[in-house]
Amino acid sequence: MDIIPNFIVFEGCDGSGTTTQLSLLAERFKNAAAPVFYPTFEPTDSMTGKLIRSALKKEIAFQPETLCYLFASDRNEHIYGKDGIAQRCARGELVASDRFVVSSLVYQGIECGDELPNMLNSRFPTPEITIFFDIKPEIALERLKGRETVELYEYLDFQEKARKKYISILDNYEKSSRVEIIDASKSVQEVASKVWSIVSQMPIFKQSEKSL
Repeated sequence: MDIIPNFIVFEGCDGSGTTTQLSLLAERFKNAAAPVFYPTFEPTDSMTGKLIRSALKKEIAFQPETLCYLFASDRNEHIYGKDGIAQRCARGELVASDRFVVSSLVYQGIECGDELPNMLNSRFPTPEITIFFDIKPEIALERLKGRETVELYEYLDFQEKARKKYISILDNYEKSSRVEIIDASKSVQEVASKVWSIVSQMPIFKQSEKSL
């Protein structure tokens, strides 16, 4: 399986802080001369991604298999579309995505079995680094209290299954992509510091120094 250099993925169960940490990482790059940093996410803000988000908010209903196909279609454009992940990384940008292939293997794997998500995602490349934000589901869900709506997968039984599946899949994923596990129950700033200690050691930073 191919690896996309300069590409980082944040993975974790709902409430683990992936979105918050991506925003904090983006802040670090606001005034940086190099490398160019591009934060992104899945589902994307494309029409397909918006359709998926409507399903996650339970505004529309799809069969689990249909959602699995939609996620894969959205991801294909995310990687290979104009100014997508592949193009940006190839021209020397650092790209970080909130969720990627492993999310589908976990969430859709629980919903409709492993065969379909494995098949649909088998040809996608892997990131240079995958950072997994590990946290007990009961703590993560407590963080989500107060939201106006509870999304499709945001309940304890599902999240407990998701955490176990994440750990199982990432054990094998290390054969094709570097995996880092962070204790996401720590404070936001402690987690952010750990993220930066991982990201700042990537080869792209040495390449950027040479180009300055």
